[in-house]
Amino acid sequence: MKRTIYLKFLLGYAIFGIFSYVLIATYVPDMLTRYFVHEESSSLYQEAVLIADTYASKLYTSEISLETVKEQLNALTVFLDADIWILNPSGRMVLDSAHPVDIEEVQIVEGFDPAGVAGSYYVIGNFFDYFDTTKLTVMAPIMSNYQINGYVVIHSDYSSILDSCYSLQGAIYLCFGILFLLSLIILIFFTGFVYIPLRKITKATEQYATGNYHYELQPDSSDEIGYLASILSYMASEIARSEDDQKKFVANVSHDFRSPLTSIRGYLEAMLDGTIPPELHEKYLRIVLNETERLTKLTNGLLQLNNLNTKGLLLDKTHFGINKVIRDTAASFEGTCQKKNIKLQLLLTGDEMLVHADMGKIQQVLYNLLDNAIKFSHMDSNIKIETTEKKNKLHISVKDYGIGIPKDEIKLVWDRFYKSDASRGKDKKGTGLGLAITKEIMQSHGENINVISTQGAGSEFIFTLPISEKMEEM
Repeated sequence: MKRTIYLKFLLGYAIFGIFSYVLIATYVPDMLTRYFVHEESSSLYQEAVLIADTYASKLYTSEISLETVKEQLNALTVFLDADIWILNPSGRMVLDSAHPVDIEEVQIVEGFDPAGVAGSYYVIGNFFDYFDTTKLTVMAPIMSNYQINGYVVIHSDYSSILDSCYSLQGAIYLCFGILFLLSLIILIFFTGFVYIPLRKITKATEQYATGNYHYELQPDSSDEIGYLASILSYMASEIARSEDDQKKFVANVSHDFRSPLTSIRGYLEAMLDGTIPPELHEKYLRIVLNETERLTKLTNGLLQLNNLNTKGLLLDKTHFGINKVIRDTAASFEGTCQKKNIKLQLLLTGDEMLVHADMGKIQQVLYNLLDNAIKFSHMDSNIKIETTEKKNKLHISVKDYGIGIPKDEIKLVWDRFYKSDASRGKDKKGTGLGLAITKEIMQSHGENINVISTQGAGSEFIFTLPISEKMEEM
């Protein structure tokens, strides 16, 4: 987002206002004038035709007196707010509603030419220079025996029409101004709900771009912008966590490699400089050998984790009997269990249970879980391995009654190099990679593994495997 977006919005808002005002100022006055002239002229022309067909025609046929017509025209003049004339074709004034009837005084409209206004039923002007002001004039012929005897002419002040236009035009300008001001609400909403949150998001992205992934971005709303802020904040926290994990990983690897290397170097130097006498060399060489085995185990674990994390990991899935794999894995710990007087209880579903998975990797999962269970179990205790069938899934449980895991550390057991404070004294040879490898193997199978633990009471690890379709054939 560019910083000029708000200025662009303001500029667009101003251009909209100016363009609307220019449009109204250019077209509205002319449209209003045309409208009022049309309405007024149509109304006056209808009256003129009506007068020509009634009072005026009867006047020329002597069916009605001039005074009677004058009285009628006077009433219509007040009603129409206009002057009404009756003219002869020559321009001689027969009757003027604005003046008394005077037969002796002859008034003539000089230059009167009906043909000059033949193209329209109304004209705007001073009516052949008779008036000093502009008038709206309509004319209707007085017909008798297919001949034009005269004309009914009605004059209305054009200024009154313009006044009506100006009045309505002012109301339109006022409404436009009010609407324009009210539309500022849109700008206010845009500022509060769009621009300010976007500025916060922009500032946050700038901080993230400089490496400050711990910068807090709090979403202010639950709409799309708030969702964007939440996703961006979550992304930054994940990057920060990944970066912290990377630093922790390097520190742990360095520590776990440095400790045995320091021991190896110390013992070898002591043997070389005579600090350790020759008769003890064999003892300390065995210690050095154990440390090298620990380094080898750590290196293999790291390589295996790297392979498991590789995208597109291929699994050699087969249909195999999980009960036999459990029994074989448990048998491999027979010697270790005898040293601590630990009894392994196997509660397996059926004589044979086929599952579909990578047998080698599942065997490694069982090995890691059993190794941990034995390592953190007390002397003279039990370890139970149990399988349960639920909805085409086989749930495999490895439960010990050892030291357990602290509640606030349960979610950390899957992290690489994790070792709880309570277990560090017991797990001198552990690398902290066993459960991380186990988690990766189960995720590569698309299955779940969970842990239930109570400190001082023991731990239970449960993972699932899909039951083979071949079980239906058995």
